[in-house]
Amino acid sequence: MTTPGAVVDRSAARDWVDNAVRLIEADAQRSADTHLLRYPLPGDWGIALYLKDESTHITGSLKHRLARSLFLYALCNGWIREGTPIIEASSGSTAVSEAYFARLLGLDFVAVVPRRTSPAKVALIEAQGGRCHYIDRPPEIYTEAQRLADELGGCFMDQFTNAERVTDWRGNNNIAESIYSQMRLERHPVPEWIVVGAGTGGTSATLGRYIRYRRHRTRLAVVDPENSAFFGGYETGSADYTTGMSSRIEGIGRPRVEPSFVPEVVDRMVRVPDAASIAAMRHASAALGRRVGGSTGTNLWGAFGLIAEMLAAGREGSVVTLLCDGGERYADTYFSDEWVAAEGMDLAGPLAVLEKFTATGRWPR
Repeated sequence: MTTPGAVVDRSAARDWVDNAVRLIEADAQRSADTHLLRYPLPGDWGIALYLKDESTHITGSLKHRLARSLFLYALCNGWIREGTPIIEASSGSTAVSEAYFARLLGLDFVAVVPRRTSPAKVALIEAQGGRCHYIDRPPEIYTEAQRLADELGGCFMDQFTNAERVTDWRGNNNIAESIYSQMRLERHPVPEWIVVGAGTGGTSATLGRYIRYRRHRTRLAVVDPENSAFFGGYETGSADYTTGMSSRIEGIGRPRVEPSFVPEVVDRMVRVPDAASIAAMRHASAALGRRVGGSTGTNLWGAFGLIAEMLAAGREGSVVTLLCDGGERYADTYFSDEWVAAEGMDLAGPLAVLEKFTATGRWPR
């Protein structure tokens, strides 16, 4: 008589995973696409600037797309099962969005965040059912998140490694496909430039790959704030470039070049001073009649410079950038004159540049 071999059967866990994927897909079906706003520029310039308004996601930021993709990726890889605690290293917005999806699936969520993360962001994470685990040294955020995941038997989502992997860059309703679809009936449907910041590097990787896959003539510019390593890494060609310092512009900028950043698909990098980001954020908030966040200011500073370059060359066309999140989250920081002064920033110079640009289309070298 033959003795049967040993069997390990985990198929029962598939039912929970199948339902979890269904819940996330159903949530996506209930969500409309985000708007593409026209930024007010003088009509005689012949250049149109558009803002992809990611603040209209249910969790209020661009990171909602990333969080959805990260959860689907982890579920389909078998990393998340019923009862798995979810751990993320985050400067704020990704944690807010991941906390939302964790609660949707009935899972505990812990965000490992720098201690200087704004109280408003912390409150949003907690409002979505998550909790925060603070660190004092930003470079330790990765190892502490992995340590905590090991301790709790959880899944470290690791957005900074997985962001460029989790999105289908060829289409499938990603942000790049959405932008080009919404631009289809505009006077200049194929943008001269798309301008984004880098937090994980996932958005720029998706856009850069899609542009090449569809053979568009669009060029991709990535803007980077002070203290961030992406600009230095791009300039030197070093994937190991570090600054060891955290960015004051939440949502973008990192102390190291993250694994998800793909410099080969970026056509131009622009370093933006923090005072310029905040000045542009305030300038745009007045122009749009609504508050936008600091990373949107960084995007616009880069976009304005490119538009001035097009004007000087006598070129018409379109430029697209992102409205990453709303400014309500930054009432006590970027919109606070006291906070700006305490950070040692003077907005007078950048504001003068913006006023001159609005009046003349000119930009300093």
